[in-house]
Amino acid sequence: RRPHRGWTGAGRSGDGQGTFQRGGDKDLSNGPVKNRGCTDPFCIPVFLAAQVTFIIVTIWGFADGNPTKLYKPRDFQGAYCGVQENWNNGPNTEAQTRLSYTMNVTSMSEVVMKQLVCSSWSQKALLNGDSSNAPLLMNQTEKDKYLCSCCLAPCASCTGALNNGGDLDSPARITEIITARMKELTDPSLAKDLFSPAGNNGQLFSTDAFWNEATRYMNLVCLPSCDINAGYLNETSIMRKYTYEPPMDHDLYFAWTAMKDAETNALTEAFRVEASQRFDFTAYPEDVCPYPAQMCVPMPGMTFQEMGVASQYCTFGMTAQVIGAVGDVAASAFESLGLDSITNAAGESFGKWVGDFQQAFDTFIIVSVLSFVVGLLFIITLRFVIGCCVWIAVACTVLMFFFGGGILFVLSAQCDGAGLLESGHQQIRAIIVAGGHAISGGSDVSEELKDDGANYRGRQQSTINGKSCLPWDGTRRYLTNYNSAEYPDTLSPPNETRNYCRNPYHVNDTIKARTIWCVTSDPMVQWEECLPVGVIQPECARGYQVSGKSARDALFYSSFVVWGLGGLWMILVMCFIQRIRLAIALNKVAAVYLSTNPSTLLIPIVQAVAAVLWISTWFYCASFLLSQVPADYTPTGYFATYAEAFGVGSDCAFWEFGDHCKGTPGKCTDKWPTGSVWKDSDCDVSDPSDPKCWRCAPPRYVFDWRFAVSFFVFLWNNAFNVALGQMLIAMAVGLWFFSANKATTFVVKQGVGVVFRYHIGTVALGSFIVAVVQFIRYVMKFFEKQAAAQKNRVMALVLRCLQCCIWCFEKCIKYLNKNAYIQTALLGTWFCTSAKNAFWLIARNMLRFGTMAVLGSIISAIGFITIMASTSVGGYFLMKQMHPDIAPLMPIILFCIVSYVVAKLYMNVFNLAVDTSLQCFLAVEEMGCGAEYIPNVLKKFVDTSTRKLANPRPNGVDLD
Repeated sequence: RRPHRGWTGAGRSGDGQGTFQRGGDKDLSNGPVKNRGCTDPFCIPVFLAAQVTFIIVTIWGFADGNPTKLYKPRDFQGAYCGVQENWNNGPNTEAQTRLSYTMNVTSMSEVVMKQLVCSSWSQKALLNGDSSNAPLLMNQTEKDKYLCSCCLAPCASCTGALNNGGDLDSPARITEIITARMKELTDPSLAKDLFSPAGNNGQLFSTDAFWNEATRYMNLVCLPSCDINAGYLNETSIMRKYTYEPPMDHDLYFAWTAMKDAETNALTEAFRVEASQRFDFTAYPEDVCPYPAQMCVPMPGMTFQEMGVASQYCTFGMTAQVIGAVGDVAASAFESLGLDSITNAAGESFGKWVGDFQQAFDTFIIVSVLSFVVGLLFIITLRFVIGCCVWIAVACTVLMFFFGGGILFVLSAQCDGAGLLESGHQQIRAIIVAGGHAISGGSDVSEELKDDGANYRGRQQSTINGKSCLPWDGTRRYLTNYNSAEYPDTLSPPNETRNYCRNPYHVNDTIKARTIWCVTSDPMVQWEECLPVGVIQPECARGYQVSGKSARDALFYSSFVVWGLGGLWMILVMCFIQRIRLAIALNKVAAVYLSTNPSTLLIPIVQAVAAVLWISTWFYCASFLLSQVPADYTPTGYFATYAEAFGVGSDCAFWEFGDHCKGTPGKCTDKWPTGSVWKDSDCDVSDPSDPKCWRCAPPRYVFDWRFAVSFFVFLWNNAFNVALGQMLIAMAVGLWFFSANKATTFVVKQGVGVVFRYHIGTVALGSFIVAVVQFIRYVMKFFEKQAAAQKNRVMALVLRCLQCCIWCFEKCIKYLNKNAYIQTALLGTWFCTSAKNAFWLIARNMLRFGTMAVLGSIISAIGFITIMASTSVGGYFLMKQMHPDIAPLMPIILFCIVSYVVAKLYMNVFNLAVDTSLQCFLAVEEMGCGAEYIPNVLKKFVDTSTRKLANPRPNGVDLD
């Protein structure tokens, strides 16, 4: 007689969709199906064709790609150091392999230029003239522009008058001050004065303001060596000359040229002499610095050296001359404030860490082995302690809900200045008092409290912190003046006031409490305020810790939501207690499997090695495709303003929309990957009234269709590697589960043979589906970046939401695929059939699968914490014993990384063993067999299911 089919409990369904059956093609009574054939073989040639396509695209990339562009240093205009041909006819930097610094003459000279142009003497020449000379600026618009650019009059672009170092009110002052200030910039021998507070430029270059913005005053350029100064500063015969003048788009360019080009007279002579003679700089020769002379002026008072061994990046320090003038402490402070000093310190720290690792390499090897031993011991021990661990974790979860809701509740009424624990204690005490009062029957006396509580007649006998109140007319040693005789209106009659909280005072008293209080029984706290009985969260006279009422209300109601979830969690635990016990038993089965078949751990180790080799290979090949930036990717022309070139962003929060939130894409940054913007000293002056000096630099990399092909194969191969490991482990666990003699069964080798012979096509198909979903998600990410570059905030937000949805779908696909691989391993079915069977199996056992998922997360967390903590602590003590002179920080970080990887290997295998054991158990349960091979820990669950099949409940009710 066939078993009764009406019972729709876990493991059974009325329609028989995907049900395991004895005597049919889903019979596992003798273990995984023996008579099987190749599954999804059509996917194998497709998978191989993808690899061939990847090779073709990679060879294509080798022809034109230059991976060094992904990491070589880039100068201020985006040109690469050490490259012969740069984009947009850039400089030939083949011999210039180091990224170093030169003086930004424009920034360094601007303050002096403004002092000269905006001086009262220049103002006289430009705006007023004298009896013999007319003013140079005749147009009122130009006069207003001059006054505003110099902040000589209240202007929207100024916050006050400029401090350029003092006014110059005569030709003598111009000659004296400008000559002295510019000599410090142009004469290297005076560098010590440049950075000295007593120097003529001390107000800028000896202050934090300069060093906090050090890179603003320097240019990033490619040079043959970092220490180029030492070899070329004294060889003036080959040096170039550069004469400074403001950039053509500078607000004071017109005033500078008006003064400099004017006829010599009493008003302009001093200016013209200074502008033509004092602003001359010496620059590196072109074969050393292949840029315009303006960009090659050495920075006085500074030395440069490689950031690290064989590094292509330079960092700066102070010359001995400057250190001697300002002192070691000041020089060190200046350097530490510089932007690149941070990188310099990081480079030194990294180098020290590498050295420490090399010295402690023997300890690293021992700790790596230790982590594997700890992991194995954890798996072996887990079978004995997993029950305790799970129930403790469940209890901790309940406590987390309870305390989480309590914290939210306390925060909703926490007074300003009060501690969280203090507020919590007061509220808990108030709840206890109110509860005790209710249990005792309460009273007919009102607990209403108005204003300062002078009319309060309630029966509160405890303070806010739970201290007992003393009778007002009793014998006590302190505050004896508060009694019924002194305050008859409040404390009489004594038999009604007893030790109840009150606020006794006379109308004319200058000292009054703000609310009800009482004399306490604690001599250390003679009196303390009270709350009426039943008041849990009183008003805070001094305000709340959380100022907004809506935020406090949200915290208040959220506390009850959290408590409700905690209660629901407790109910679910009680309802699912049998399923939790089954989940614990299945975890014990997985622990037994791994302890008897440790060779299974070789599978993820081989996977990890294969993944590292493949990822390294792919990154190397993809670098040739990424580095092929087309010549027309960014515009090659000039732009008038930085805003036009770079664009204008929005300061609005992500939830704000409207016309005020719209941004404008820049000509150089309107697509992703975005280029950069730089200012050319050789401006486009085709329109003299509107000089254009801003230009674009291309990004280091771009994405095209060839990279898309390569990236898809990358995703497919990664997913294939993961899927293959899952299939191998599922096959091995299935063979072990259904074997009668589990201690002597060598299942890993047998499982590898079956998978590679029959099911590679299924692995390829399942991984292809995962790769497609992942690829679509990354395409959405690409479009999101494009929308952001176009300053389209709405589209960027929509695409971000789509990515979240696709990510959730990807998680579902991965979960279904994993269970489909288990079905294929057990039944030898094709992927689509296995996925369908897995779906229905999950659907009719969703509570069991859900319980396993939650429990699996708990066990994984315990495993990671145990393995990582034990390995790191053991490694620390080994380090102290073997290498006591080495700082343990970097080795311990490496120990944590290694232990994390090992924990990941163990827990991935363990979780898959649990999932496979669950499906094997469901097969045994549905077939009603397995007494001869079912693991002992599961026998009682199979027996229970067998009894239910033999004595089905009426109407198909499942109480399991």
